[in-house]
Amino acid sequence: MAQPWHLLDTNILLRLSIPTHVESPSVSAAVEQLQLRQTPLAFTFQNITEFWNVATRPAERNGFGYTVQQVEFMVREIETMFNFLPDTEAVYREWRNIVAAEEVKGVQVHDARLVAAMRVYGIHYLVTLNENDFKRYFGIVIVRPEKETLQP
Repeated sequence: MAQPWHLLDTNILLRLSIPTHVESPSVSAAVEQLQLRQTPLAFTFQNITEFWNVATRPAERNGFGYTVQQVEFMVREIETMFNFLPDTEAVYREWRNIVAAEEVKGVQVHDARLVAAMRVYGIHYLVTLNENDFKRYFGIVIVRPEKETLQP
């Protein structure tokens, strides 16, 4: 039986790429377990935009302070390991519907964009460390890496 697709939130991609982060071991183990189950894992342009922002931002501004060359290497690894879901007009239209209907404001518009891609691509599972950011969205099943069995 085919496994359902899972979208990886940006916080998961960051923990995978930065092995010195305290949450890296549990996130790496969770992703490895999903891969062993042959679960298709995906990312979006939005994820990479957020990833690049945090990874290159100085540590004193709550970033990781990596060089562009280092982050370029990390992004290439992500592109090799996971499935890219391209932005489409349908994703844009769904995002517009979500932000208007849910009255999404401020930085939460970025999470709404991930939800829009999930809906357009028929993905219900989101691997994230920020469960609260997605509680408002119907049909999203949160998968938390620290749960040993990775059951939603």
